[in-house]
Amino acid sequence: MKLVLASHNQGKLAELRAILEPAVPNLELVGYDGPEPVEDGVSYLENALIKARAAAKHTGLPAIADDSGVAVDILGGAPGIFSAGWAGGRDNVANRRLLLSQLKDVKAEHRAAAFICTIALVDGEDEISFTGFWSGSIATEERGTNGHGYDPVFIPAGFELTSAELEPEIKNALSHRAQAVGQLIAYLNA
Repeated sequence: MKLVLASHNQGKLAELRAILEPAVPNLELVGYDGPEPVEDGVSYLENALIKARAAAKHTGLPAIADDSGVAVDILGGAPGIFSAGWAGGRDNVANRRLLLSQLKDVKAEHRAAAFICTIALVDGEDEISFTGFWSGSIATEERGTNGHGYDPVFIPAGFELTSAELEPEIKNALSHRAQAVGQLIAYLNA
């Protein structure tokens, strides 16, 4: 079975190929070279579906896409679906600095947050989604060099280290994306 990943990110393709292909017999995950649709949804699911639908239509193959972000309770769930451009561009450092600035006077017990990832699978008329949540809190400063995005400021529940300080094997087994991918694998193997 061929499945297209609705992303031009070759790193994401390699990462997901390494996870999915050994876990799902006869699966070949291929890259997407078509036009990128405008992500103007108002939820992780809507944005993931926009991308997966576009890739499925362009290639004629079943397609998967994901959308993810960090939701901070005291900010009403923000930055949420706007995580990638929170500081006005797609600059991870600027995004983290803005978030830390917004929380600078907030006590540790009020810094609850969660990473959220939704994966959409579009196969003809069938549209299925899988969502993973990784609860935790926002640190008071950046720590660690493993990972990307908000990893250096996100402390997973049950840990004192940020996601960026965890060994990649631990992060990749527990993360919001790992949870969503695990659900996708179970569905594909059913």
